[in-house]
Amino acid sequence: MEFHHISVLLNECIEALQIKGNGIYVDGTMGGGGHSYEIAKRLDQGGRLICIDQDENAHMAAKVKLAPFLDRITFVKNNFGNIKAILDELGIDRIDGMLLDIGVSSHQLDEGERGFSYREDAPLDMRMDTSKHFSAYDVVNTYSEAELDRVIFTYGEERWAKRIAQFIVKERQEKPIETTGQLVEVIKKAVPKGARSDGPHPAKRTFQAIRIEVNGELDVLEQAIRDGGARLKEGGRLCIITFHSLEDRIVKNEFRTLEHPCTCPPQFPVCMCGKVAKGRVITRKPILPSTEELEENRRSHSAKLRVFEGNGK
Repeated sequence: MEFHHISVLLNECIEALQIKGNGIYVDGTMGGGGHSYEIAKRLDQGGRLICIDQDENAHMAAKVKLAPFLDRITFVKNNFGNIKAILDELGIDRIDGMLLDIGVSSHQLDEGERGFSYREDAPLDMRMDTSKHFSAYDVVNTYSEAELDRVIFTYGEERWAKRIAQFIVKERQEKPIETTGQLVEVIKKAVPKGARSDGPHPAKRTFQAIRIEVNGELDVLEQAIRDGGARLKEGGRLCIITFHSLEDRIVKNEFRTLEHPCTCPPQFPVCMCGKVAKGRVITRKPILPSTEELEENRRSHSAKLRVFEGNGK
């Protein structure tokens, strides 16, 4: 199985992780194994890489790509948001580094039947973990107009969210919206013609919003940063690539909390809450793709990399 995916900010991630040969690393979003390959080849026999992904297709493809390094890799079919439980189950207390490449992979977009893409007609699905029952069909056909408005506006940052929600509810009163093609047509009707003439595809933000809702992506990200950051060894690095402002804002805020966790009122002369800093933020401004990468890989255009270094506490 070919799992086509060009790893974004690959060199920058590897440099930021500062990989030690005998270290323990986590790739929380393994995908096709591009980042994992570069991490694994830098490990020696004493090193270990935990590859996490909830997509079964990703596991099948990555095991082929990573075949030369299987002696130092542990594959886990799970969601990276469960990193605390995963490490506990593996008997690992601390790690030397963790990488997260957030969002949908090129392969998932290319696999039309998964329903991630607004460019191909397919059943409304968008589940990253196909063993789960809740899908895009449920969001589109069972959420109230107010709930749809909230999801599309909050997660898609779509200015026409209210109108799109109204049109979806009106359309499904006639018959259920079952395919991506049907949903795209509803969105096109809802977005005024003048607003469709420039900017991204009119369905892009709505599809993004529904995908985030189906997979609980933002809640998962917050949890993973808190739990992953707390498991870093001294000098261990947490590297996260995001692709839109909502994700980047969460990473920025959670990193800041890891660095300055105290919740005491500013007038307190000493800290009373007992919360201890977990390390320091390495990237005050995010690392962006190079000009060369932007030319070679259009998926990298909105990518941002932020890095946090643990202190082992």
